[in-house]
Amino acid sequence: MVTVIDKVSPPERPRHPEKAHRPDTERLPKPSWIRIKAPSSDAFVKTRAIVREHNLHTVCEEAGCPNIGECWTSRHATMMIMGDTCTRACAFCNVKTGLPLPLDKNEPARVADAVARLVLRHVVITSVDRDDLPDGGALHFAHVIEAIRAATPSTTIEILTPDFLRKDGALETVVAAKPDVFNHNLETVPSLYLRIRPGARYFHSLRLLQRVKELDPSMFTKSGIMVGLGETREEVQQLMDDLRSANVDFLTIGQYLQPTLKHAEVKRYVHPEEFHSYERIALTKGFLIVSASPFTRSSHHAGEDFARLRAAREAQLQSLNQRQTAGCPTPAP
Repeated sequence: MVTVIDKVSPPERPRHPEKAHRPDTERLPKPSWIRIKAPSSDAFVKTRAIVREHNLHTVCEEAGCPNIGECWTSRHATMMIMGDTCTRACAFCNVKTGLPLPLDKNEPARVADAVARLVLRHVVITSVDRDDLPDGGALHFAHVIEAIRAATPSTTIEILTPDFLRKDGALETVVAAKPDVFNHNLETVPSLYLRIRPGARYFHSLRLLQRVKELDPSMFTKSGIMVGLGETREEVQQLMDDLRSANVDFLTIGQYLQPTLKHAEVKRYVHPEEFHSYERIALTKGFLIVSASPFTRSSHHAGEDFARLRAAREAQLQSLNQRQTAGCPTPAP
């Protein structure tokens, strides 16, 4: 009998097989305001060690977030549950795509323990899309929320969910678990969905955010978009109106940064002054708070923003009470 040992490793599977054969796009030179320091602090290293010890994934690493150095130095890591492989293939995203592994039933406990070890007062939990699961992973989200509540009851919880497209009852399961903030990103304007977010539907995502408020009017809702993908200023303002029609409380706007030459190209780098303008416009449209800057991301400064969000709601309620006491008409939310 002859034993054959194959010492030639098979070719590594591309991180994004659906993009592997696309022609490279041109990369615009970055302007002076798109600069970030490489992470190097002791706190960064300790945060990374805790993430590794608990065998967790983070969107900070998987999506190549430019703020990872700042956030991890503050011991704030955004957990990405349900694996590192997404069933969608969005043109902007750097998360690996393909068929995911089965859910890890021990993950909720590991996430909760990591949150306790990091001493997080506010945590953001996001996930890959899991179109392969009957509920899109909704019950797993609920289990993670429950585990964190049991381990660190004082930690406030923000979730950034997929759209649960064609998953009846999934949204209700997640809302019933009572996260403090429910975030679902529209990502871009509707005219760019076919090119940038082909697996999603703009008005479904909008309706999902609206439905959260119908299920629990007290729950904070949040959504975010990227700019620099080819959208017009008028389209961004219309998107703001759409979100306000769904009674969304918090809007984030950040610059799209191209992960690789196979991803959607940056059409332009939006100047910081234009971000300030978007922020002013959004506030006049009724958002409780707005974060808009080149490096704004959904979970960047999430803890500080949650404190601002609660303060803004309290101020709004106080103003409404004063108007009612004075006999003034109550404005629509």
